[in-house]
Amino acid sequence: MAVIHDTTLKPTKLELLASWLPTRPWYVGTSAPALTRTGGFRLDDPEGEVGIEFMVATDASGADPVNYLVPLTYRGAPLEGAEKALVGTMEHGVLGPRWAYDGAHDPVLVAQLLALIEGRVQAQAQSLTDTPDHEVARSYAGDGLPSGDWPMTATDDAEYGTRLPHRGGATLRIHRVLRPTAPDTAPPGAIGHVIGAWQSPDDTRARAVFASLHPAAHQL
Repeated sequence: MAVIHDTTLKPTKLELLASWLPTRPWYVGTSAPALTRTGGFRLDDPEGEVGIEFMVATDASGADPVNYLVPLTYRGAPLEGAEKALVGTMEHGVLGPRWAYDGAHDPVLVAQLLALIEGRVQAQAQSLTDTPDHEVARSYAGDGLPSGDWPMTATDDAEYGTRLPHRGGATLRIHRVLRPTAPDTAPPGAIGHVIGAWQSPDDTRARAVFASLHPAAHQL
């Protein structure tokens, strides 16, 4: 169970993201982002070592707000071989130095996201300790997820966000630019998905697909 500390972060997560987001191929802005954290959820690391957060960061710098999904992991030491996935480092008021990574490249986050899709773990509230997030919906209609570790070969692009193909042919997709959808509507061709929520500028709750799992026969 992750413990949420009421403390300081220097720099803040949003300060890190303000520099990192414009470097991503799926970033659609034309200027420096003006970010607020508007939603998301957490997952627990079974080993209790890695913080896992799926953050919705809303950019209000353009004519219309854009909502980005940023899965992040927080570690007490660098993740070997993941230098290109490093978002930045922070000083946590309780835990000390923390390394923040793009979670699509972190095997702990990917494993727990697949467990969520399959229904083996429960999404947790973003800012409360030991509190399930019942706004998060998930489904899985496959015969069993591919065995073994999911290869860390994430590919980012403007059209599909982030894709993680498995050697068995299935593809896990993390949707980066969030587009509101009808409640609990799975993407076409998906055998599993996760839907999450965030707060819209008009003070209503919006929902969208955060991640989807596609079989080998379905090409993205």
